[in-house]
Amino acid sequence: MKNTILKVLLICVLVSSFGCNSFLNEDPKNLITIENYYQTEQDAVSAVNSVYAYLNSYSAGSTAGVYHSTFWVTASLASDEMLNNQIAAPQFDELSNFNYTPKNAALEEIWAIHYKTIGLANIAINRIPAINMNTTLRDRLTGEAKFIRGLLYFNLVRMFGKVPLVITEDAPLYPSQSEVSAIYDQIIKDLTEAAAVLPKSYPVSNGRGRATWGAAKSILAKVYLTNKQWQLAANTAKEVIDSKEYALWDDFADVFKLSSRGGKEAVFSVGFGDGGGAISFWEAGQFQVRLLPPDLSVEGVQNAQGWQIPTMYLYNAYDLNDRRRSVTFITEIHNPDASIKNIRPYIQKYWDRVAEPKGNESSNDFPVIRYAEVLLIYAEATNELNDTQTALQYVNIIRKRARFDGTTYQNILPDYNGLTQQQTRDAILKERMFEFVAEGQRWFDLVRFKKIETQVPLAKPTITPSAKNYIFPIPQYEIDLNKNLEQNADYK
Repeated sequence: MKNTILKVLLICVLVSSFGCNSFLNEDPKNLITIENYYQTEQDAVSAVNSVYAYLNSYSAGSTAGVYHSTFWVTASLASDEMLNNQIAAPQFDELSNFNYTPKNAALEEIWAIHYKTIGLANIAINRIPAINMNTTLRDRLTGEAKFIRGLLYFNLVRMFGKVPLVITEDAPLYPSQSEVSAIYDQIIKDLTEAAAVLPKSYPVSNGRGRATWGAAKSILAKVYLTNKQWQLAANTAKEVIDSKEYALWDDFADVFKLSSRGGKEAVFSVGFGDGGGAISFWEAGQFQVRLLPPDLSVEGVQNAQGWQIPTMYLYNAYDLNDRRRSVTFITEIHNPDASIKNIRPYIQKYWDRVAEPKGNESSNDFPVIRYAEVLLIYAEATNELNDTQTALQYVNIIRKRARFDGTTYQNILPDYNGLTQQQTRDAILKERMFEFVAEGQRWFDLVRFKKIETQVPLAKPTITPSAKNYIFPIPQYEIDLNKNLEQNADYK
């Protein structure tokens, strides 16, 4: 922790006096904070842009950006969703096999990049209010930084439990861990204050990728859901639904097309590659490199490695005609001689074959939260409030879309009716499994539903998870540096 925080204070990184357009052509992480920074409106804009940059960038120091790869890969591998197929990546083997330790390199990376980004957000939150500038923009920018800080602490507290709660620039050199309840209080405060000042939308030319009111409210609803504050979760999710700011694409295949980036289903996404909006950067995504099969080389696809692969349990759980199955997985390779080679399933959902036919580096967005999840948050919360009928109504909205084959609604996946509360819980978890493959959700879902021990062996019969797998160990590297950090009990 000492090392991470000192790096944040030293590299905190902010761009000098150029605006949003030129920001896209500069690396905001190459410039060091100076004494006369945070003086102008452009300083404030650049400061917040640099916080966003750490959500995606592979060049964020020694680690990838928060949503570049390691975070969502970890959430998939440490569950029933994916297996590791990457050679010389012991950190991912350990996660997939549930024999990870406090020295796991992926967990070290997640911890480090989260705190680096939080450090930048802290500086923006603390310094921007003193700038003499347009007050509406000043409040909005501060709200964006608070949203990101709240989101990242939400990730950390769910993964590691008690972590240091650092919200100022002058943090102790060796910060102690805070109670989980205090961390959640700060998360709720950040997201609530962000929602109060963030707009519901931005101009199309200058806002895709920025946090909105709906993003803050949606993550807040998820926080309440995680805390079993069912009424607050339901009320907050319903605010987003009733706002009419979002909608589902009719066809699940449209969700992951590049033309859909920033579209009606995107509540908050992290942009990669060409991006196409104000918050877009030069770092390409690794979705295709990591997930597409190497066999695609015969189709002219370049650099597909298939490093992480779905479990056969996941693939076989789908109805054969569920639209999500054909969109999510690839099982056939078309050879130059027109013959077809059948392969084990790989994940293709992020691959827009038309826009990115080479299937290597990707400019697709990472969906931190999309509208489909808001509907399922509302369903889950209302079910826990004993309104199972309403819960099923919203699950069935998701289920209906899965019946659409691109042309017509098929006679499959009938609506759920007459289920008990427990059956509805099971149905919600199942629909989340089908809907959010490789979106960094599955480990968190299994933890929330208390299903780690029962679900994982179905996909990985040789694995026997235990209660300790409901939390990850604090990275030993940080404990060695910070005498005030204490390891989670089951990993001592």
